[in-house]
Formats: sequence, C-alpha cells, structure tokens
Amino acid sequence: MKELANFPYVHVLVLGLAKSGTAAARLLLQNGRKVRVNDKNANDDDAIVDELKSMGAEVVTGSHPLSVLDGVEIIIKNPGIPYDTPLLKEACRRDIPVITEIELAGSLSDTGMIGITGSNGKTTTTTLTTEMLKASDRKVKVAGNIGYVATEVAQSLVKNEKMVLELSSFQLMGVQTFKPNIAVLLNIFRAHLDYHKTFENYKKAKCNIFANQTADDYLVYNADDPTVAESVTTANSVKIPFSLNKQVKNGAWADDMSIYFKNEKIIDKAEIVLTGDHNLENILAAICAAKLSGATNQGICHVLRTFTAVRHRLQFVSNVHGRLFYNDSKATNILAAQKALASFNQPVILLAGGLDRGNEFDDLKPYLEQVKGIVLIGETKEKLKRVALEAGVPFIKMADKMDDAVQQAYDLSEAGDVVLLSPACASWDQYQTFEERGDMFIQAVHTLL
Repeated sequence: MKELANFPYVHVLVLGLAKSGTAAARLLLQNGRKVRVNDKNANDDDAIVDELKSMGAEVVTGSHPLSVLDGVEIIIKNPGIPYDTPLLKEACRRDIPVITEIELAGSLSDTGMIGITGSNGKTTTTTLTTEMLKASDRKVKVAGNIGYVATEVAQSLVKNEKMVLELSSFQLMGVQTFKPNIAVLLNIFRAHLDYHKTFENYKKAKCNIFANQTADDYLVYNADDPTVAESVTTANSVKIPFSLNKQVKNGAWADDMSIYFKNEKIIDKAEIVLTGDHNLENILAAICAAKLSGATNQGICHVLRTFTAVRHRLQFVSNVHGRLFYNDSKATNILAAQKALASFNQPVILLAGGLDRGNEFDDLKPYLEQVKGIVLIGETKEKLKRVALEAGVPFIKMADKMDDAVQQAYDLSEAGDVVLLSPACASWDQYQTFEERGDMFIQAVHTLL
C-alpha cells in the first residue's frame, strides 16, 4: 500500500460516498486517519457503510447535520456537491478547507501525472493521449472524470508508469497543492454556471490545473482560444502551445495538409480517421502531451490511423437504410453540440434537449442551417423549439422518450441523412448519466433494425 505524502491532516470528513468518496475513505483509513463519512442518500444498512464502519470510520447517513463538522480539520467532498449547501457554507465560516479526491491522488503518485481539462474535448484527448503512449510501449493508466477513481489508480501505479487524468472543473475547484507534471488546457467557455455561479469562478477552477506548477512542469494550451491564451500568461511552467491557425514554435500545429510537432511532420491529415475540426484540436493537444511523455511518432500515427471515436462522443452507431446514426450524448453543452453539427456536410436530423440549467440556446442558430429536422426531448424542449423556429428548421417534433424520439427522427430522414443525438444539455432530468442516455439512443437505433 502506498502512503499519503504531504497530507498533514488527521481528522477528515468525507462528504458524499459514491465511487470517489468511498475510495478516499478507504485510503484515509488505511493510512491511519480518523475518518467521518457523511452521505444523506446512504442508509445505515448499506454494504459500503458496514464496510467503512468495520474499518473504523464514523458514518452519518440520511442528512447533513452541522455537527459532522465538529473536530474536523479538512473535508474531502464529492465533486458534484455544490459549495452553496448549508454544510459547506458553515465549513467556510469555520475556515475548514474543502478539497476533492484528486488532491489525494496527487499525494500518492510520484511518477508524473498528465492532467487534461477544458470545457470540451477532455475525454477524447485523454483517450488519445493514453492510446498514443500505449502504442509507444509506455506504461500508462487512465483515471479521473473518465470513470476510474484517481486514488485507486494511483495506488496501482508501478515504477515509471504514467497516469493520465481527465479533470472536471468540479474536481479542480477543490485543490490545494495538486499539480500534474504535464497540464493540458483545451478551451474555456461559459459552462456549469449553475454550479460555479460566475464565469470567473469557472475559469479559475479550470486554471487550477496549472496554478501549482513550477518551471519543471509543462503546460499544453490552446493558442487559438483567447480566454486560454490570456489565462496561461500567469503560469510558471514551460508553455507548449497548439494551434490550427498558425505555426507555433514550441508545440503542435497544422497546415492544410499535415500535422506537425515543432518542426517535425507527424502525419498527413488524410490519414486521420477521427472526424471534425474540434477533434484536430484534441489531436494536437494529445500529440503534445504524448511527445512530452516519450511517445514515438510510430505509436502516435498508429493511433491516428485507427482511432474512430470515444463512446458517446460522435460515436458512429449504425447505417439504417442509408441513414447514418451518431451518438454524441456527451455533448452536454452548447459548444459541444455546435462542434458536432459542424462535423457534417450533409442534411442532419438533430435530437436535442435535456436538463434546464437556465440558459438559452440562441448560440446554436448558426449551426442549424443544414438541420432539416429536429426532435426535442427533456426540460429544454420549448427553449430549443423557439430557437429552431427562428432558425427556420423545416420540421420540429417533440418526444417524451428516447425510443419515440429515434423513431420520429427516422421518419423525418431520408437515405444519405445523418441522425445525430447531440443534446446540448446535461442528462439529469431524465437519466442518471449521459452514458445511460447514449445507451438508450443506441438501443433505440438497433430496435429500428
């Protein structure tokens, strides 16, 4: 078992179990810390509650009483719990620091981490980077927001093995000393403001990925994104830019025909099977991170010639009587949906809608020109209907369930059309996760067959 380094706290409150909270509680208990766990959705007779109690934890379920803060030196919270809950407000008043589980992962790993964040493209870039290192015979594991708990993966690392972390703003908002050796900042635009409240708070959370870096670290950043380019000027690390629009001296770039790292040609664009300009940005970022970690051109090119898509991110599902069905359920915001729509030149039937976070969707209008039909689901149906009407979308339909939405989309389509699930919204109004929503879409498409 690896021991926690640079973690001076003894009395710890783990707020929220789920996968990351459970892993954090186990790790702390194994390292001799005094752990109190609080989860309002858990029950006293849950198996995990019994396990943690048997390991020595105090577990409080059913509510968030302020008494759980008594004697606590630090809180490790589930990333999804907002900071404006009464319990965390009181913790702030008492000057109790609040961190997330990735801070513990940083205390475990001594092999150098690659951390990847951005408003969009995190999963694709994380997967590409990992696969490029694997194809170059480098030891590597993936973790974080991509579905694998960072502390569990960090404990399993062997000598010279890298960990590639996908990091959300929710995770990064709660860091103190955490820093990856290689940080990747893909893009920043207005998102998750229901959680962060202001764009400045959101931007600060994203920039925490490089806040603790030193001159011995690297920061890979999108030189084409004005917000990113401005934000990284304060970084102390070595800056490695990437750009689709210009040649950059010390990073990755592209011209009309090829992709380069510094002055070295890596691959011709025609050989890359992953579609979309936004994915070219992800590819450039991944090349930077992979090359800095020892990947070979042969390994990088093998991945780019074979990698098609991450599940639920512009994932090709099936050809049904000439209609091409794509699952982009991971498009949980407007920018992701814009980039998905921009990836196609043929007519599109769009399935969109989901959780209402209070925003409007007018920024989608310019991307609806080739959308000949739209099927709307979820809480945002009426908001998206207004935008579709103003954009002149010929056919607008409403659906309550995914199978009905897919059937209506098929009925609107013709051979040669793309049927695209790209919701521009989170899934939590109808589904527990975007993966569940995407799986329901895939199941409905296969039912058409």
